[in-house]
Amino acid sequence: MEKESQTMARYDGRRFDELRPISFKPSIAPNATGSVLVSFGNTKVICAATAEKKVPSWLMPQSAEKGWMSAEYSMLPYATLTRKQRPVSAGKQDGRSVEIQRLIGRSLRAVTDLSKIPGHTIWLDCDVLQADGGTRTASICGAYVAAKIAVAKLIEEGSIKEDPLIDAVAAISVGLLGDRAILDLPYAEDKDADVDANIVMTGSGRFVEVQMSGEEATFDNEQLCDLLALAKKGISHILQLQQKAIKEGLE
Repeated sequence: MEKESQTMARYDGRRFDELRPISFKPSIAPNATGSVLVSFGNTKVICAATAEKKVPSWLMPQSAEKGWMSAEYSMLPYATLTRKQRPVSAGKQDGRSVEIQRLIGRSLRAVTDLSKIPGHTIWLDCDVLQADGGTRTASICGAYVAAKIAVAKLIEEGSIKEDPLIDAVAAISVGLLGDRAILDLPYAEDKDADVDANIVMTGSGRFVEVQMSGEEATFDNEQLCDLLALAKKGISHILQLQQKAIKEGLE
């Protein structure tokens, strides 16, 4: 697969094992404790981390011992080709957004020692400006950068004593299109993929979440291994970009 992926191209000219152009622009939202504009090709998401000196009511008995980290995800009405109604107008939040924000929260809490932010909640707001596939994975990547910048500022001002983020975390999409494993799917590929997957991993190489399903298709063990190998390769590069962005955001 490796040799073939180097010689064959996709509709946008990329190799099958090549990421879209990815960038992180830190400090995009000055009122947030930490923020970044993350771009995966034409997918663009603002991720902001804001610290609040209180915890959810259900956590109150433990508030002196630990804090909380939670995420909210939304897609702006003009993020897609056809206008998407705001949840407030519809009178309820759509199930997809709820699923994604829970995934973002789980991914960040997987690398967070909540005992190091006692009495605090760190909110991760991910707002999609433009959607072209991979909004949830881009949101996870950006949320980590925003959180890391926010935590450094909280330590500097004395609100918390030490860094609660014990590892990095990043995510990427992979899939099978015509039995070929491909990395980082834009919408044009995602909608036609036989198998679609979102992989979340830590900086130390451990899996946080593997979301994988066939669309009127199945996949075997060899294809599963190919997809996971592609994801690991892509995430390794994203982790480097994240660290560079964090450094820029703290300068």
